[in-house]
Amino acid sequence: MKSAFLALTAATVFTALGAACSTAPSSAADRGAIQDESSNTVARARKTDASLAALMDKSAGYAVFPTVGKGAVGVGGAYGRGTLYEGGKFVGYCDLSQGSIGFQLGGQAYSEILVFEDQAAVDRFKRGELKFAAQATAVALKSGAGANAKFTEGVAVFTMNESGLMYEASIGGQNFTYQAK
Repeated sequence: MKSAFLALTAATVFTALGAACSTAPSSAADRGAIQDESSNTVARARKTDASLAALMDKSAGYAVFPTVGKGAVGVGGAYGRGTLYEGGKFVGYCDLSQGSIGFQLGGQAYSEILVFEDQAAVDRFKRGELKFAAQATAVALKSGAGANAKFTEGVAVFTMNESGLMYEASIGGQNFTYQAK
């Protein structure tokens, strides 16, 4: 009964969070800012790992979340707003949300890049059909990570913290939405 209550509480919190946050920023200035932040994140990632640059260049597309904020006190969540690129060209806005329950306390911020192996994976993402299972993890971005990328259902996930240091982050339970520009 207690776990059902916690699950219901988490679902309510993150449904409200998703409803309060539109996928695309509302003002032209905010839309420009998220595009700039995404470009800077991609530039930093390419500088950190040249093999990621090659992987992104040959991919069908990629989504960039410059800042994903994650926090928890028993019930946790994460949210980030980003941009989607197909063939290297900006096509729209996206966001991610994640909920979790369990013993947890604290917070962190990191950047996340999803690289799509083929057009089918991009299309699933755009339709909101891409969801990561609870055991999914991201590869910490470091030199050579792109060369050793492992795609799961057509998607490889890379993370880096705000200062560019490498670490691994759990991404299980993430959901995504997309809105064309």
